[in-house]
Amino acid sequence: MTNNYDTGRLNLPFVGISTFGKRPYVEDWSSLDADVAILGAPFDAGTQWRSGARFGPRAVREASTLFSFGHAGAYDHEDDATYLPETVRIVDMGDADIIHTDTEGSHANIEAGVRAALAAGALPVTIGGDHSVNIPCIRAFDGQGDIHILQIDAHLDFVDERHGVRHGHGNPMRRAVEQPCVTGLTQVGIRNVSSTAKEGYADARAMGSDILSVRQARALGPQGVIDRIPTGARLYITIDIDAFCPSIAPGTGTPSHGGFLYYHVLEMLQAAARRHEVVGVDLVEVAPDYDPTGSTAILAAQVLMNLLGFVFHARSRG
Repeated sequence: MTNNYDTGRLNLPFVGISTFGKRPYVEDWSSLDADVAILGAPFDAGTQWRSGARFGPRAVREASTLFSFGHAGAYDHEDDATYLPETVRIVDMGDADIIHTDTEGSHANIEAGVRAALAAGALPVTIGGDHSVNIPCIRAFDGQGDIHILQIDAHLDFVDERHGVRHGHGNPMRRAVEQPCVTGLTQVGIRNVSSTAKEGYADARAMGSDILSVRQARALGPQGVIDRIPTGARLYITIDIDAFCPSIAPGTGTPSHGGFLYYHVLEMLQAAARRHEVVGVDLVEVAPDYDPTGSTAILAAQVLMNLLGFVFHARSRG
């Protein structure tokens, strides 16, 4: 029997294997042939407080099956657009191999996965894991042309080194700006007690960062935030789930009250996809054990699905 919605199996969301969106699993990374390649990065040894984000990729994949009813795309009546039609080929690469206690080895395996996606001409979408997994994701863009990073996050993550730690979840944006391909950062949602000292903020601005709090972003509006990104920049988008208010996303290791609600982030992502070429995505810090309702993982899956819809709708319109 086939999986065709009209003539074969009904294949409801709770049936089958939980790949991302129930899309095909490709174990052989050398044979990737897709528009989007989903990579799990279940690494959380970079956390400084509550671990558990290693289970994020599994939870987000399972939640993503909610959006897999088998229809040919998803029609949005507000936009009068059908997002993610069958012509957008999404595959799931599975997870990068994680070596317990070995940050460098685990990060190298994540980098290899992102490089495989890029070599196949696919948009790499990495599901973490803690935010340190962004470090190998950005390293993989060496030789891929200049990129600008849009970070949606509660924390600046711009610590250079603390007690010898340079590759934890407080360091990724500092490591990113050290890469020759990274031309600047737009850091949105940064608020309250952060992971970075005052000197780090000065360093970030000096190294090309535009920093906006939630209140500043709300005052500008979603389009106003995206209008601050340099025209023509190719965007890598990194989303820390703690950018959202813990009232809708409690399942994370470092929750921070005063965060975004759903539509503010969604509208920023839609504006970004319309105005810029999106070349890579990661979504990190979903720690499902802190949210027995599962709503954090559903939020993460829904954000990713919608972002992919926006990206490929914009591409189809030229």
